[in-house]
Amino acid sequence: MESLLRELFIIALLSTVVIFACSKVKIPPIVGFLLTGAALGPSSLGLVKDLHTVDMLAEVGVVFLLFSIGMELSIGELIRLKKPVFLGGTAQVFLTIAAFWLPAQFLLHLPFAPAVFIGFLMALSSTAIVLKTLQQKAQMESPAGRISLSVLIYQDLIIVPMMLAIPLLAGRTQADFASLAVAAGRTLGLIGLIFLLARKGVPWLLSQVVRTKSRELFLISIMGICLGTAWLTSQLGLSLSLGAFMAGLVVAESEYSHSALEGILPFKDVFTSVFFISVGMLLDMNFFLDNLPEIFLITLLVLGVKAVIAGGDALFLGYPIRPAIIVGLAICQVGEFSFILAKSGLEFKLLSAENYQLFLAASILTMAATPFLLNAAPALADRVSGRYGRPVVGDEEQEADRTLTDHLIILGFGVGGKLLARAARMAGIPYMILEMNPDTVRHYAAEGEPIFHGDAIHPALLQQLGVQRARVLAIVVSDPTAVRAVTEIARHLNPQLHILVRTRFLGEVGALKELGASDVIPEEFETSIEIFSRVLSKYLVPVGNIERFTHEVRAENYEMLRRTNLAGASLLALQKKLPDLTVTAYTVEKDCPLDDISLLDAGLRQKAGVTVAAVTRGDELFAHPGGEFRFAPGDIVYLFSTPKDAAAAAPLFSGGGAE
Repeated sequence: MESLLRELFIIALLSTVVIFACSKVKIPPIVGFLLTGAALGPSSLGLVKDLHTVDMLAEVGVVFLLFSIGMELSIGELIRLKKPVFLGGTAQVFLTIAAFWLPAQFLLHLPFAPAVFIGFLMALSSTAIVLKTLQQKAQMESPAGRISLSVLIYQDLIIVPMMLAIPLLAGRTQADFASLAVAAGRTLGLIGLIFLLARKGVPWLLSQVVRTKSRELFLISIMGICLGTAWLTSQLGLSLSLGAFMAGLVVAESEYSHSALEGILPFKDVFTSVFFISVGMLLDMNFFLDNLPEIFLITLLVLGVKAVIAGGDALFLGYPIRPAIIVGLAICQVGEFSFILAKSGLEFKLLSAENYQLFLAASILTMAATPFLLNAAPALADRVSGRYGRPVVGDEEQEADRTLTDHLIILGFGVGGKLLARAARMAGIPYMILEMNPDTVRHYAAEGEPIFHGDAIHPALLQQLGVQRARVLAIVVSDPTAVRAVTEIARHLNPQLHILVRTRFLGEVGALKELGASDVIPEEFETSIEIFSRVLSKYLVPVGNIERFTHEVRAENYEMLRRTNLAGASLLALQKKLPDLTVTAYTVEKDCPLDDISLLDAGLRQKAGVTVAAVTRGDELFAHPGGEFRFAPGDIVYLFSTPKDAAAAAPLFSGGGAE
């Protein structure tokens, strides 16, 4: 026990120093962990002796990482991803195997079995590194993030037949289709069990645990579900990570998933860091230094071939070239489970000792390069897409209506885009939708939605959608880099366009405003507003007071984010006193205080401090109506006022209001 504590202390101490140094020179933390492992390994400083214990802790890290990824998805989302998982994953894995097997056998003259085994090793990518990096960059919900996740899920599934194939390749056993059928049956049975538990067992169990009001019991139960499911899958011959991922999917179906994720995150971060350190420890520094040219050549070859295959896979699925490039650079490294396969291959003599070290060195370099590649991927994808990409991709039978004016353009057709389209349709607002997912486009185009397939980063595509004639552009996609690029392009194409952008973080508001966004809606800020609004309503605070307070909070916080440095306190005080004038629309309801009342008798300016800018009655518009104008039920009245005064005037338009 003392030796374990000593080695954990050494790992923590050196990790702190290396990560601090990496942060100063802007090197991603994952690279720092790999460097820490290389320094601690037996071929370098040799400070850590018990490598087996470190490996076990590393496996726990991978389990927690995949568990958290599963909790951020859901079984319904996984079903939606079935095409990129099985079609895209199959194409990526088998094309990669062929790309390395054929040259190894016919150019390097390796025997058939070792050549195929090299293809196995190269086909897998690092789930831990890719998903952790995409999470940090807030790109898990982007098209590239979803495709990468789908391919990685398939790779986790294909590990089982690969492990079963190793003895067959080595000639130790004959092909037994019965055993393969049993293995496939186990996998399908486990998936069926997971679905059953997700619907019945786990939600009931967690509800019983929550009733005890014990935070400790809740966290222990979550960890038990995670580790227990991972152990069960390993007993059935599947990977630990696949079991942990499925356990996360199960917990995601319950109403307690957010609390579970919050509790598991600290464990995930610590143990995942140990995993990357353990990978670095595998590197033989003496061999590495003696064979640098060959190792670098193999590394570049692996990165290039895998990037081309993975990017081509995304294009094959119907995605534009920009996300395809990001996918290619995301999963072009060698994965952590390749190390497990390599150890088995070494035991079965499918790999020589020298080739094993070449594989380790090149694989670790591909892992270390991944964060840098992902950082550079958006800019490279933008450049290539702008030069070689096609503005419109996929179904070209549906053409945009070139006669639309003052319409709404919706970029992204997730939950937010669907709700916005529904609201526009109910209000009679003409709109167009642009979406990258070809399956989504085909499905909703068949239902009559004006939806088109393509990448909005192309100015020509925005012009086809009539961005110069549109009134509003709503950007509700989850790719921060694409959001910034599209905002800048759209503002250049139409200086009068109202651009509304959804973003995940409050800190991005200022940058998006500078690029040309008219309104930026940060999810975390709006979620907090929704929370306090519901809390206040439970304490019977009047709705009008809640709405006024919400307007004030939004005005203060958004203004704070875009405020420039003004000299002197007097200017700041003057700025706060300026009214934040807006135009608000109300419908005149039957039997409200304004029903059949003239504008002069209503005295809206004197009573409520609001000015009637216009009134629409059916298709007729009354701009700046005179005092003799009489309100009628169904009129839509546009008020020019402050948000506070507009909210105070709302009862005058309600059928239940009072004079």
